[in-house]
Amino acid sequence: MSDAPRRPLPEGLRRETLAVRTALAPSQHGENSEALFLTTAYVQSDAETSARKFSNSEDFTYSRTSNPTVRSLEARLAALEGTEAAIATSTGMSAILLLAMGMLKAGDHVVCSRSVFGSTINLFAKEFGKFGVETSFVSQTDLAEWQAAVRPSTKLFFAETPTNPLTEVCDIRALADMAHAAGAILAVDNTYSTPALQRPAEMGADIVMHSATKYMDGQGRVMAGALCGPNKLIRDVFGPILRTVGMTLAPFNAWVVLKGLETLALRMKAQSEQALAVARWLEAQPQVARVYYPSLPSHPQHELAMRQQSGQGGAVLSFDLKADTPDAARAAAFHVIDSTRVISIATNLGDTKSIITHPATTSHGRLTEAQRLSAGIGQGLIRLAVGLEHVDDICDDLARGLSTLNHA
Repeated sequence: MSDAPRRPLPEGLRRETLAVRTALAPSQHGENSEALFLTTAYVQSDAETSARKFSNSEDFTYSRTSNPTVRSLEARLAALEGTEAAIATSTGMSAILLLAMGMLKAGDHVVCSRSVFGSTINLFAKEFGKFGVETSFVSQTDLAEWQAAVRPSTKLFFAETPTNPLTEVCDIRALADMAHAAGAILAVDNTYSTPALQRPAEMGADIVMHSATKYMDGQGRVMAGALCGPNKLIRDVFGPILRTVGMTLAPFNAWVVLKGLETLALRMKAQSEQALAVARWLEAQPQVARVYYPSLPSHPQHELAMRQQSGQGGAVLSFDLKADTPDAARAAAFHVIDSTRVISIATNLGDTKSIITHPATTSHGRLTEAQRLSAGIGQGLIRLAVGLEHVDDICDDLARGLSTLNHA
């Protein structure tokens, strides 16, 4: 160990401090920045020690099952979400897969918002369906629909709030109470808000899921996912599955996200402020039919969002263009997107660089047209993940296409 080992952290620290300070103890070298352990295996002193460590999942034996860098990320993320534990995975979608493998079996039933990410819909509707798990998709915001969908076999409620891409907000506390009354658990995808803005576990959610690829990294560099929750689920249920199936997070990716968490609160505050400015500007544009952003008073769940998300709307917004037909709407959306020169045309979000995309042909492109329309995703919808460029440059870039729509 180091001559100056890391001192125990006091109780009651704020999230910003936990995001910088929570980690495993340093090595014998006393590094101040958490070390990156790039190793597949760990040398044991003798066979008896090796046997003992392989019988204890908390010890380091092989990096598919445990790694100090990954463990530091898990500890930091659990501290930020206010949960007992966290488990890191290779991507956000693999985190949902791990959730389902741990909580569901043939004959079980899931109630899920129909407004979630397109791949999440496909995972529940198609892939889990192959193994006898049924899913009912309901309105994100209509509690009566959630209640009506409950069956005796319902084991899981799954919600994403705000949703991708329409930023619909669900009442986490109400869904948690409903799930628990039905003998089910509530899992909440907190990717958009992150624990910097919203902590679902404080509102009754049992599991908090993340695509750490997004804001936790924050610069579009690596992929990662995670589940946060109580030890009885994270360590006792999900841990053994992850060790068996190998949806393991690479140490380098864990280190990048670990360092990204240190600036998470600052970035989320700045990017939320930028997004609100852009959303207000878009509402004033004659070519825009509607803007979807929780901080706008025009948002249907504005008051709920401000209560749940620390008064911030996050960094993602969407907007519909005015058009008479779906074909005209799609042509208009493509024109606005293709006219940008500063904003990146990509399907990611959570970067310091602003990113623009057409959900109907990208993130939700593999859904049927009926599924897209059910989720409110039309051909004229554009999603914008607002970065850290100057806000006037972002608006000017959008104006380049909006102002020339009639000439496209």
